Amino acid sequence: MKKIILVPSNLGLNPLYKGHTPGTFRAPSVLMQYGLDKIFSHCEFVTVPCPEYSPEDEPGTDILNGHKLRKLNLLLADEVEAAHRRNLKPVVIGGDCAILPGALLGSRRNLGQLALVHIDGHSDFRHPGNWTREPGAQPGAAAGMDLALVTGRGESLLTVWPGIEGPLVQDNAVIQLGERESHLEDYEWPDIADTDILSITVFDALELSDNQLMDTIYGRLNLFPEIPYWIHLDVDVLDSAEMSAVDCPGAPGFSSKKLVNLCRELFMNMRCCGITVTIYDPDLDHEGAAAKLVLGMLRNITHDI
Repeated sequence: MKKIILVPSNLGLNPLYKGHTPGTFRAPSVLMQYGLDKIFSHCEFVTVPCPEYSPEDEPGTDILNGHKLRKLNLLLADEVEAAHRRNLKPVVIGGDCAILPGALLGSRRNLGQLALVHIDGHSDFRHPGNWTREPGAQPGAAAGMDLALVTGRGESLLTVWPGIEGPLVQDNAVIQLGERESHLEDYEWPDIADTDILSITVFDALELSDNQLMDTIYGRLNLFPEIPYWIHLDVDVLDSAEMSAVDCPGAPGFSSKKLVNLCRELFMNMRCCGITVTIYDPDLDHEGAAAKLVLGMLRNITHDI
């Protein structure tokens, strides 16, 4: 059985322009309007309350809404931990991807060490080693830091958690799948290549068959056969021809068919302890096509056929 945890967050995203409020906080409610509750009709639903978004600096942090994000992630961790204690598999639906620390924290509390399959069109590896906030610049957006944060890089506000020694996940237990900007001259986080994280760019992944790609992923996961793994799915990894309702769409990307095949096999594995699905923005989905796509993918990934 599964537990559906809704996290209506936009705290990890910078505004696109003055006065803008990122719309990802509406994702859970809009998906419910389009039938999320019917897809998971036999599952328990819970909503984690999210602090109010602000584009302003917070004292003591260079991360936008940093203190609010810590509070939100601790609340989410409680719900994820509670699900595991009841042998329920959490399906966490955001919101933006700065909720990943809470999902992993809740799992760590109950399950111990974890691996992570981070599926995202961006590596989200911004940290003090490759980024310094310039005077007068906007605070850093945690949605571009989530992989760095869960591997222990960044402000202690979002990397040090009660009862957990060290990072939420070790580098060599992480697969980052889907990065599409590594060929650009201004690629933001090339230092990920200097870590033990297994990086599979979208360019490399699209040259592999589904079976070859799964073999590559399991090749890393099977180095740690005794520990469970979490899936993080940021839907901007889809090609923009199918998914444009995200803050940073792009191409190339996965087709929904290939992505569902991959995520379904990973999710149905007994070692999978949960999944986060993030970054859908209803403000960019005027006809509801993207909502229907996300719902269809969720159904096919998480349901027995």
